[in-house]
Amino acid sequence: MKLGDTRQSSNVQDRRGGGGKRAGVALSGGTIVLVLVVSAITGKNPLTLLGEMSGGQQTSAASRSGAPVDPNDPGAVFTRKVLATTEDAWSEALPRMGARYVEPTLVLFRDGVESACGFQEAAVGPFYCPGDQMAYIDLEFFDELQKKLGAEGDFAAGYVIAHEVGHHVQKLLGESDRVRAAGKDKGPTGNAVRLELQADCYAGVWGAHVKKKGILEIGDIDEALGAATAIGDDTLQRRAKGRVTPESFSHGTGEQRVRWFKKGMESGDPKACDTFAAASL
Repeated sequence: MKLGDTRQSSNVQDRRGGGGKRAGVALSGGTIVLVLVVSAITGKNPLTLLGEMSGGQQTSAASRSGAPVDPNDPGAVFTRKVLATTEDAWSEALPRMGARYVEPTLVLFRDGVESACGFQEAAVGPFYCPGDQMAYIDLEFFDELQKKLGAEGDFAAGYVIAHEVGHHVQKLLGESDRVRAAGKDKGPTGNAVRLELQADCYAGVWGAHVKKKGILEIGDIDEALGAATAIGDDTLQRRAKGRVTPESFSHGTGEQRVRWFKKGMESGDPKACDTFAAASL
């Protein structure tokens, strides 16, 4: 991505140097699925991760709390620039759906972080909390994404950020609240999968925006498609368990994630991202 002169968003909180104490954590079904996902990426035993999250073991959050960080390190600068492009994209696109875009805050953290959704370990991966309308990312996730899953390139990392911002768009449009009220049933066609695939499509809408602005370089789109494939439920389950169990899907297959990202990118229109009305995902 050609982000050289791109402005940096001011909506980023850097909490990497603050550490933070562990609070009591209630493990939801969604959190357990995310643990399996990150287990596949990091190679850690999922039982060990669950034990850490439930307070059974001490984690590195305390051991590294207060460690100094450079707020202008390349990862932080990249994140602020990508977030700025999502702000521009959705400030332009959301009014076409009759809504005003309210910019979210993105929190950089290390090891663990407190949010309105409770205390979360880095093991859950990047996440969006509708309770405080903030996205949370441990930048080490991007390193693991490249090293463990081979999803290389800055546009792959940008796709991950844009996906979490996509969840914020869903919150603004009331889509995530409707799903929460109806119940986030799992399975290959459940509401949980449809919500995640819609966020992928919204990430594609962002992709169309940065392409129009001339920010993309040769190979960037392939990087995003590679990341979407690498973090599909089928890919991660096969790596973690050696088999695929569609009834436990929460994000969709790699092929589905690619398809919906491409749908958003090719159309540039968030109205094309209605996964809930789609007969086939």
